[in-house]
Amino acid sequence: MRRRVREVVVVEGRYDKSAVTSAVDATVVVTCGFGVFNDREKLELLRVYANSRGLIVLTDCDGAGFLIRGKLAGMIGSTNIKHAYIPDVYGRERRKSACSKEGKLGVEGMNRDTIVSALERAGATFDSDGDGDGCAAKMPRGITTRDLYSWGLCGCRDSAARRRELQARLGLPERLSSRGLAQALSAMFTRDEFLRSAISAHPQSPCP
Repeated sequence: MRRRVREVVVVEGRYDKSAVTSAVDATVVVTCGFGVFNDREKLELLRVYANSRGLIVLTDCDGAGFLIRGKLAGMIGSTNIKHAYIPDVYGRERRKSACSKEGKLGVEGMNRDTIVSALERAGATFDSDGDGDGCAAKMPRGITTRDLYSWGLCGCRDSAARRRELQARLGLPERLSSRGLAQALSAMFTRDEFLRSAISAHPQSPCP
């Protein structure tokens, strides 16, 4: 059974994400290597996640991984960032034809127990353990762009103005796309919480 992690986990690539999500139940954001530093929307989302749930940065233990850690901490602020570190293990990932430049396995090459241990050492907040069926039943459904449409916040007349008003009220950046807004809201609220607070306080006309 995968344990659920409250913080958002930040990794470098999609294979790292696969390794983490096979080990724990967590929201995982991929930096695409250094690409995150030129992606304003993703950086804004990471700031939202840092302020609402906290971030755990889990990069490879090579020079590039440590550079990503340092730059993210400088750009987002280190207050709500935790750092998880994998051990130095020399070898080659199965999908690769050669070892990395430093000869070490990355996050994608770590087994489940090693990833869980790294998150535990970083101070990850794990939800209380329970039986698998019970945990699955309690998992709230995230907010989607389909929800935004049904609430009149995208794809409708005046939806852009409604989004801007909502984002300003919640302290979210104006430049977020509809998808980015759905991700940010999912980090801040469960679907039911959002319906009770944000939407019910400021009802909007649904899309025609």
